[in-house]
Parts: sequence; structure tokens; C-alpha cells
Amino acid sequence: MPSNKNLQGGKAFGLLKEQQRQRLEEINQEYLEDQKYRDEEDLAEKLESLKNKYAEFDLNDQGEIDLMGLKRMMEKLGVPKTHLELKKMIVEVTGGNSNTINYRDFVKMMLVHFCKIILIFEDKANGAPCKPEGPPPKRDIASLP
Repeated sequence: MPSNKNLQGGKAFGLLKEQQRQRLEEINQEYLEDQKYRDEEDLAEKLESLKNKYAEFDLNDQGEIDLMGLKRMMEKLGVPKTHLELKKMIVEVTGGNSNTINYRDFVKMMLVHFCKIILIFEDKANGAPCKPEGPPPKRDIASLP
């Protein structure tokens, strides 16, 4: 493999993207071999979809989703958040260890909420409504947060 010092412009960027893709594939393989996830239905397809979504929101191509990438993701989901809310989300996902979300944290988070999140992405892409039609269900005082 050629060294990065000899590459310029598009070739260096292409090599960087290939290295990132390989790292994401290695992490996906770890999940496929992890006994905790052996009962997860369609795990390989889910991981492939997550890899593509992760790459979409890694705006600075550093292999991590930063505050602006998360902001863009939430806006695309139709639930824009303030910077403070986004910072809180990052702290929840990373346990307060980072200001960015790495791929492992992203996969763990998404596998827990995978169906709901992917359905939202697909609904937004297809222009279908995410919310049920009609008035919201009645709530009593005990169900309020």
C-alpha cells in the first residue's frame, strides 16, 4: 500500500475513505461475532445500513459524528435540537468521554432503537408522515412527564 505522503488531493482522500470504510467493516464484523447480538434479526443488513448512515453524517471525514453532524441528522429526522440538547445527547451516547460519537457508540445506540430510527429515516425519504393521523390520544395527569 502506498504511503500517504506520496498522495495528493483526490487520491489521498480516496485512500482515507477506504481506510475509514475498512475500520467500519472491522467493527461490523465484531458485532456479527458478538454473542450478545446473535439473536438480532437481519444484523448484517442493519449494520450495513448503519455504516452508510454513519458515513452520511460524518461531515468532517474524521470517522466521528460531531455536534454539527448530529444536528444535521436530527434535522433530517424532523426533530431539530438546540446545541445544548445535542451536547446532552452526545454525553448520553458516549458516557461523557467524548465530544463526538464514534462508530461503536453509534452502532450500540442504534441497535437499541434501530427499528424506530430507520423507519423515521425511510418515512422522511419517502415523504410519508411519521406521525399518526388524527388527534393525539387523550392523556391523564398520571401519564405526564
